[in-house]
Parts: sequence; structure tokens; C-alpha cells
Amino acid sequence: MTASIVGWAHTPFGKFDNETIESLVVKVANEALADAGIAASDVNEIMLGHFNAGFSPQDFTASLVLQADSQLRFKPATRVENACATGSAAVHQGIRAIASGEAKIVLVVGVEQMTRTPAAEIGRYLLKASYLPEDGDTPGGFAGVFGKIAQSYFQKYGDQSDALAMIAAKNHKNGVANPYAQLRKDFGYEFCRAESEKNPFVAGPLKRTDCSLVSDGAAALVLTDSETAKTMGKAVNFRATAHAQDFLPMSKRDILQFEGCTVAWQRALEQAGARLSDLSFVETHDCFTVAELIEYEAMGLTPRGQGARAIKEGWTQKDGKLPVNPSGGLKAKGHPIGATGVSMHVMTAMQLVGQAPEGMQIKGAQLAGIFNMGGAAVANYVSVLEPVK
Repeated sequence: MTASIVGWAHTPFGKFDNETIESLVVKVANEALADAGIAASDVNEIMLGHFNAGFSPQDFTASLVLQADSQLRFKPATRVENACATGSAAVHQGIRAIASGEAKIVLVVGVEQMTRTPAAEIGRYLLKASYLPEDGDTPGGFAGVFGKIAQSYFQKYGDQSDALAMIAAKNHKNGVANPYAQLRKDFGYEFCRAESEKNPFVAGPLKRTDCSLVSDGAAALVLTDSETAKTMGKAVNFRATAHAQDFLPMSKRDILQFEGCTVAWQRALEQAGARLSDLSFVETHDCFTVAELIEYEAMGLTPRGQGARAIKEGWTQKDGKLPVNPSGGLKAKGHPIGATGVSMHVMTAMQLVGQAPEGMQIKGAQLAGIFNMGGAAVANYVSVLEPVK
């Protein structure tokens, strides 16, 4: 690949009444440039990942990045959107700008502010990432869509409530060590497994602990070409990237297979000249615990219908053979949609240069995979990253 990450920034994710889309964007843009040691005047292009769909009254947001520094004025700036994979879409577009030779330095920002939206409207806005003629009346919004997926999975492969609770417990435990995470609490398996007043069923077999959080937050990356990256203070190289877009209607595909996820992983690993077993860890898109379960199968960690083995046998724990979501994932970290994919790349880059927060660092991490998904396995992005030697 021709691109590397040479700087980054990340706000905590959570509920921030005193922040706006603009203030979040400005904060991470300035911090990422400072982290890379790059002046705003040296930026050639800007990519902003912002889903919105009604969460923010301010649309047409690409130019808000220019508010960070007047030296960004007149730089090309483009807003990128691809549902919950919006952040990775922005990152991949930044890489393309560098690969084309049009840009040497690209600033990528991902942002979302969701918590100011009334609860009744959140589900309606999120459903815009599904096929409305089929799913527009789904009770429970997007949670209802994944509740139906979970119910279908259970019908085909048996009740997987134990496995889903173990995934939730794993990610919440991992999130304790992540200072950027919205929910830094180890709930434990028993709490995640049992229905209770604090953990009620939300949709189908999914309980509250099976669902990612509504969040505000932002993250940013500075990208440059790999030759320039060798002269920088730190650098993480893209060894491979892949994007596979699938049909939007679930009726046109086997929703239990996440075939777009499989294709994206296969393309990326082939391009990287690597196998899944070569990865030190994976950050994957656990918008709901059932998504992580099916992603185990789609990435090739287990055969179809056997994803539960990966969590029950400890493979995906932080000390397992393939740690999954050492950051706590979307489950603990939160899911401000436009920021999520950029956040995943920041968390992974930190790990690969040994700068992850204490307790989160995967010892000796050398090669890592990221899977970011938009909709129900519709937009599928994989990145394979390694530190620049």
C-alpha cells in the first residue's frame, strides 16, 4: 500500500451537552495535526466522515474542518458517508487520494453527535441505514433489525444467549482499560446473561447489554505516503484495504452469512499476503453482540454456525489466540456513527506502536485487522495495518 498513519486524535465517547459537531471536529483536527507534527498549511486534502441522517441540524459539514485552522482554507474537503462504516469510508478515500498522487498529506476526521436527539427519533434515524420498504416499520429501530437476525440465527443454530452474554462481558471488561470508552464498567457474564430491570430485552433475544451505545464523539487521523512516513516520528502502514458493498435488502441475501464481510476479509488478507492466524488482534464491528458472533464465522475464525466456539473457548479474549476488540469495541466504547471507523483505526495504530493505554495494550502486536460495517453487512470495510519498520 502507499499510505501510512502518522498522527491521530480521539475524544472520549459519551454524552456531551457542551459540545457541538463543530467543536468536536475542531478539537480532533488540531490535535491530530499536532500529534503528527504537521502544519495545517501542509495538508493537501480533507475527508470528513459524518453520517448525520437527522442527528445534527447542521448538514453540509465538510467545511467545518476548516474552522480548526485558517490555513486549511481552500483545501479540498469532502464529506463521506456509508452508514455505520462512514469513518472507514473516509479513511479509505483518504488513502485513494494519496495513491492517486493527488495528495501527499490527508487529514481524516470522523464525527457524530447523537445524544441530543430525542429517544423516540433515534431508532427512526438509524433505520435509514436499512432498506425502508422492508424494514421501515421494524419495532425497536435498528436494534429490531438485528433482533430479527439473532432470532433467525437461534432458530437455525440453537439458542446462543450464553455466547452473546460472553461477548458482551468480554468487551465490557476490555473497555475498563480504555480511557476513551463511554462505559468503563466490567459487568460480568452473569449480569449480561440474565434479564433484569437494568438489563431488559430490547429486541428479540437481544438485551440492553447486547446493544452498542448512543454516543457523541470524534476521532482523526493524518495520512501520508509511505516514503514520507519513514521520516516521521511514528508511522503505521496500511498493508491492505478492501471494501465490499452488498445488496441493501436483506431479502436478496442470506443475512446469517455476512457474505460481504467474508469477501472483504478475503480480499484484504490476499492483498496483505497474510492469513487470519497471522494477526495479533482484530477490532471488529460489534454494533450488537450477534454481529460479532457472525463476524467470527464470516472472517473465517470458525465454520458457519460455530461462532460460539471462539468466545466459549477463549480464542477472542485479550490473552486468546486472536484477541477481538481489546478496546472494548462499540459495545463499551460507544458508537458515534461517523467517528467509529476512524476510532477503530486510531485504536489499532496505538496498539501497533505500543502506545495503547495501560491494560489495553496487546503485547508485541505486529499485524492487525479492522472490520467496520455499515447497515446489516451492507458496507464492509477491512484494513490490515502494521507498524513501519
